Amino acid sequence: MTTPPESGGRSRADADPPQYTRYRARRRLLRGDEPAGLAGLRDERGVRRRILPRRREGGWRKLTPKRALLWLVALVVAWLLLSLVLFLISAQFEEQHEPSSTTIALDGGGKFPLISTSTILVLGSDGRLPGTHGAGSDIIGQSTRSDTIMLIRAGFGTYSRLSIPRDTVVNIPGHGPDKINAAYAYGGAPLAITTIKEWLGIKINHVVEVNFANFPAFIDAIGGITYSGSCVDSQISGGTADGGYSLVLRAGTHHLDGKQALVLARTRENLCNPAENDITREERQQKILNAVKHSLFSFHTFLHLPWVAWDAPQTIRSDMGGPTLLSLAAAISTGGSPKPQVLTPSAFVTLPDGESALTVSDAEKRAAVQRFLSGG
Repeated sequence: MTTPPESGGRSRADADPPQYTRYRARRRLLRGDEPAGLAGLRDERGVRRRILPRRREGGWRKLTPKRALLWLVALVVAWLLLSLVLFLISAQFEEQHEPSSTTIALDGGGKFPLISTSTILVLGSDGRLPGTHGAGSDIIGQSTRSDTIMLIRAGFGTYSRLSIPRDTVVNIPGHGPDKINAAYAYGGAPLAITTIKEWLGIKINHVVEVNFANFPAFIDAIGGITYSGSCVDSQISGGTADGGYSLVLRAGTHHLDGKQALVLARTRENLCNPAENDITREERQQKILNAVKHSLFSFHTFLHLPWVAWDAPQTIRSDMGGPTLLSLAAAISTGGSPKPQVLTPSAFVTLPDGESALTVSDAEKRAAVQRFLSGG
């Protein structure tokens, strides 16, 4: 049964209206009261436009030439730092391979060739590469005669080189008169250092032994070298037909890979010019060294710099650690390209075993040493 409405025709629900909570709104700004910067943010109907949030700090900015240059510089610096770290690590591994007897034979000093003048002895073995069977050659790393004997003077903007023909007769301590390259076979780098110091009357601060086994890989890593010279027809150890090496170059400029550069550096008998001798070969080796220096500053080398930095210390064995080697490289790079200097023999002699050798007069030796030490 339905309850009749109360008097006045209203229901019970109408008699008890719902309760509401009243909120007081903040007073709206009048148009004239709007802060500066907001008054102009209304459209033509007076409705305020939506204000977008400001960009956070550190977000993307518009790329400008200046910012692009800064990014490029940052990438170059990072590339150089990576290469530096790899070089120092690789050099640290190689430094541990130099025996203490070599360090004892050196005169010390010249810690950083870039700021202090140093004399460095460079020795390269004439041993064959592993996997070949050239007659009369030993494997590199065993007792072999030094194929390359070169002194480098670098530091304070000075850069000079002096090559010693390998067949030059000198007095080898404990062995008597013999070819100078035999010192390396008798006693390794320590005896070679002592022999050259006593014969020339100079101090030697550091030594670098070139590892011919890794030399081609290093040359390939820097993109090869560009060499200019006369005709070369080299058939080392009978040429490739007998397991040796062959290299034929016409007179002019050629781009050589690592294996070709090694054969050229080791060439003693040139069929193009049978009159060539050890002096010609020493001059050629110094030209190769200049070509390597030029390639090190090429764009190709920069693109492959981390790989070059890792391979370079493995090409040599030295008493110098990574920082000293870097200092030496900087000193050489700022020292220009000196003319080749080679000790000139004065006569030929025959050794007791019947081999022909060279002698250098005392006057020529003193003059050559003076030019070398003065950077001339």
